[in-house]
Amino acid sequence: MTLRLTWLVGIYWCLAVNITLAETADQPAEKTDEKEQKHFRAFTDHLTDAILTGEFTVDGREKGDRHQERYEIRRIKKLPRGDYWLFEARIAYGKHDLTLPIPLQVKWAGDTPVVTLNKVTLPGLGTFSARVLFHENYYAGTWHHGDVGGQMFGKITKGPKE
Repeated sequence: MTLRLTWLVGIYWCLAVNITLAETADQPAEKTDEKEQKHFRAFTDHLTDAILTGEFTVDGREKGDRHQERYEIRRIKKLPRGDYWLFEARIAYGKHDLTLPIPLQVKWAGDTPVVTLNKVTLPGLGTFSARVLFHENYYAGTWHHGDVGGQMFGKITKGPKE
């Protein structure tokens, strides 16, 4: 069952990524200035082969009731148009453990990248909204899933090269 779900999720996301890429393929890539390119390179280097380990809270639960989370980001790549990046990531929290290619929107607050999800459906996980910022070796943000939401935070470390 798990293998079948992983296989179906993989096919779904490959199609979603191909559609995203196809939508932008016939349009010229947006020009970026030297400063933006520097930020993009630093972000790519920082999150490629990165492991995010931390905790998340659920609003309305006891203070101190935190849950462990772990994300393994194999690589990220800026897509040709707009603010979208392709994250190849393993997401593990609770009983969930999936590896997906995920096109995500990244906004910039000066030199700080902020991943922005607005009701994005992740197969096998559900629909999420979130804002997660990355600064030095830390990440922090808010998340919302259905009727629940909370905060998330943790450290970024480099994983082993494959």
